[in-house]
Amino acid sequence: MNMRQSHTAVVERNQRWEGDFATEPYEVGWSHEAIFFVRILRAEAANSHNPIQVDLTVQISPDGIHWYEERSGGRFFIFHHDNMPLLLSFVRVSHYGGWLRLAGRVEQGRVWALVHLALKA
Repeated sequence: MNMRQSHTAVVERNQRWEGDFATEPYEVGWSHEAIFFVRILRAEAANSHNPIQVDLTVQISPDGIHWYEERSGGRFFIFHHDNMPLLLSFVRVSHYGGWLRLAGRVEQGRVWALVHLALKA
């Protein structure tokens, strides 16, 4: 019996997201499954009446240059109000190419995020 290999990488650390953004790409061709963990460390709302909305999509790539939206469940949303605690969310990914990243858009403000990518072979 072989022991499964795993690796966790920090792909964004205290990174400011505002408007459209994409995380650093990560080469994952050796792995069979992946989980992105996203933690909002800090948030600044454009105004106090609307929640900050973070729309995230997993993107896959064969080469780390050309990106495609992962369409089988790789999309998630984070909403944040000023009086809420900071948030942690995640998304599971399988059946991908050689590279992964998150791309998205922040509306109604800006956030600072921490993103871990946990991989298993």
